[in-house]
Amino acid sequence: MKMAMLVYEYPPKIVGGLGTYAAEITRKIILQGHDISVFTMNTDIGSLPTREIWHGIDVHRPLHVDISDSLPIMLADDIKKWGRGTQFFSEVLVYNCLSASKLTQDLVRKEKFKYDIVIAHDWLSMIAGVAVKKELGLPFVFHVHSTERGRTMGNGSDVISGFEERGGQMADIIVTVSQAMKCELIESGFPAEKIRVCYNGVDPKKYYMGSVSEEKIKEVRHRYGVNDNDSMVLFLGRLVGVKGVDKLILAMPNVLKEIPNLKLVIVGIGGMQIYLEKLVHDLNLHDSVKFRFEFIPEKERIAHYAACDVAVFPSLYEPFGIVALEAMSMEKPVVVGAAGISGMREIVIPDEPNQCGFHVNPNDPADIAKGIVNVLENPARKVQLGQNGRKRVLEEFSWDIASKRTIQLYTELVDSTNP
Repeated sequence: MKMAMLVYEYPPKIVGGLGTYAAEITRKIILQGHDISVFTMNTDIGSLPTREIWHGIDVHRPLHVDISDSLPIMLADDIKKWGRGTQFFSEVLVYNCLSASKLTQDLVRKEKFKYDIVIAHDWLSMIAGVAVKKELGLPFVFHVHSTERGRTMGNGSDVISGFEERGGQMADIIVTVSQAMKCELIESGFPAEKIRVCYNGVDPKKYYMGSVSEEKIKEVRHRYGVNDNDSMVLFLGRLVGVKGVDKLILAMPNVLKEIPNLKLVIVGIGGMQIYLEKLVHDLNLHDSVKFRFEFIPEKERIAHYAACDVAVFPSLYEPFGIVALEAMSMEKPVVVGAAGISGMREIVIPDEPNQCGFHVNPNDPADIAKGIVNVLENPARKVQLGQNGRKRVLEEFSWDIASKRTIQLYTELVDSTNP
């Protein structure tokens, strides 16, 4: 197949899980003998080429034009207040229009490219996906990795939710990342008959304990003051309310009562930074909670997983949770939020004989603390949980498995529209 993919994040611009997903899945699709063109953003890093071949993938980054000065009169109030408001919406709108135009007019009509399918990821690329479907008559796949209402715990933009719903209406199939997300989409009014579930993955050859030296592990632990006889708890992710990191800090007094020689290491960036620092100050946890307010590169993330004893992700809303897979692939036990919409509830087995972690109520610091203590109080079980997690990744959650399932869904759609 020849695929056209529209995705807001793509290397080297990776903000979160969507960028990681896009990079990994496109590489695997190419290796399985298919062709793919990616259309992505080109605003923050002006030096990026507008077109290049990256790992065999034809990547297009239309140059941005700032139209934000002309938008306010036509934008809804909730857009103006959302994120970076008018400026951000301007970037998204221009990216969609330029990408759709370049794909349909330049590549297809001038250069005579032929595509079998168009794929758009989340509302950020939906406008272009719908436009390409209309212009070229291609089958349209809409990937939904999360929803606006879920990400904001019900406080988001009705306009953006409308974009998501429109994408669902116009798509031939909707692909989402977990059974939990499928249920959320159905409850939100998305057509159930269109929805397919395809789990994300991880690269177990890259996320592997043998890839990190003992010297590097000691270096990471030393950076945060973690001694040889200390336990290291790791949180890695965006510092926003939905990730539950404040509840993790609130759990620490209970954890320290049971395991005093413990350090919690929090790595990430986000709007809660000042609040989290104040919370640590108010709870007098300076010696036990260590921050690193950075978006660290993948190699450094892998080293942090290798250095920790347990990874904790008490998200209040987590459609999938690639970070849990990454930790499991590194043979680390995981403690995950399992209330509400939680793909991690599907990833992490909480019971014997294949247990690889614990499910906790992310709204209850005492329950989070209990999960951490349950991992660390029994060293033999901690090792077994990690080994079980690695085994589960190899059997169910590699990118090879994810890409084969994705291609299967695309092939079924193309075949059904070209009998």
